[in-house]
Amino acid sequence: MLTMGIIGFGKSATRYHIPYIKQRKNIWIKKIFDPNLDINKKRKINLTDTVFIDKLDNILEDPDISLITICTPPSTHYELAKKCLKNGKNILVEKPFCVTVQEVNEILTLAKQENLIAMPYQNRRFDSDFLALKEVLKSGQLGRIVEVEFHFDRYRPIDERKKGTIYDGEFYGLGVHLLDKVISVFGIPDKVYYDIRTLRDPEKPDDTFEMQLFFNKMKVIIKVNQLIIGGYPSIRIQGDKGSFIKYEQDQQETCLKKGIMPWEKDFGKEISPGVLNVIQDGKIVSKKIESPVGNYGNVYDSLYKSIIYGEPKLVTDEETRLNIAILEEGIKRETPHVVTFKKP
Repeated sequence: MLTMGIIGFGKSATRYHIPYIKQRKNIWIKKIFDPNLDINKKRKINLTDTVFIDKLDNILEDPDISLITICTPPSTHYELAKKCLKNGKNILVEKPFCVTVQEVNEILTLAKQENLIAMPYQNRRFDSDFLALKEVLKSGQLGRIVEVEFHFDRYRPIDERKKGTIYDGEFYGLGVHLLDKVISVFGIPDKVYYDIRTLRDPEKPDDTFEMQLFFNKMKVIIKVNQLIIGGYPSIRIQGDKGSFIKYEQDQQETCLKKGIMPWEKDFGKEISPGVLNVIQDGKIVSKKIESPVGNYGNVYDSLYKSIIYGEPKLVTDEETRLNIAILEEGIKRETPHVVTFKKP
């Protein structure tokens, strides 16, 4: 049994973590720290064997707890991560892991010194459409890949977000996930083009961005826009022998927002399959590609194996560091601009 605690009891914890942890019989949430506990939310989430506390030391000093998940605002991640590690706790940190490379390096170095695990919560590696992309790439049917697009577009004309820092925009908030997908499959880019903007409320952080990452003769495009009406592919891959297009995004978040839990029937069921177009005997042949079922709980399965059995982490330190390095370079200058990255 892996005994853990959670710091923070907001939307992140109640929607993207706790439902999946509750499914796992080998992980127990012993304590949740929240100084402003919402009793109604506690009742709704139904954690009868979990103790809610309002003093941080109560969770940090508990000898039974070996893992702490940090589900608090990004500006708090660095200090909380240090406190957890110094108290001998492995940590899983919500996105973004930290906001600067210097902070990332300090946390990863401290974790190594303490012989502990520190890892970002990159649950989007288990999006159904991304899993489909990986299977299509592995099949080799597209030939040499020349261009890939990842989109996270929505139509939200009213910007209901609070005012914040440059780290509180969609570039850090959503870019951290899309970028992790790219890094996990393609590695270190040769150079990155950035275009980061605010289209709705100029007094708030960015809500729109585009990154173009160049890998030798291949280009990967990452785009987020809150003013897109109508369908647009969430993923598009183009090779010299064919293409793959997937329109609807993974449905786990949609289900969770509706209160449909991971253990319920049809949870995460996709709306429509992707389409694979390949050239065979000089003709275009189209095939429907069903996506594998997404499961954000796989992050906890992997982390359990790393903590209990010493298996490699799902997200390596190098991937964690590169992700924040690319994001940090994007906000250092006025955009658009291009940054070249050196490979080790």
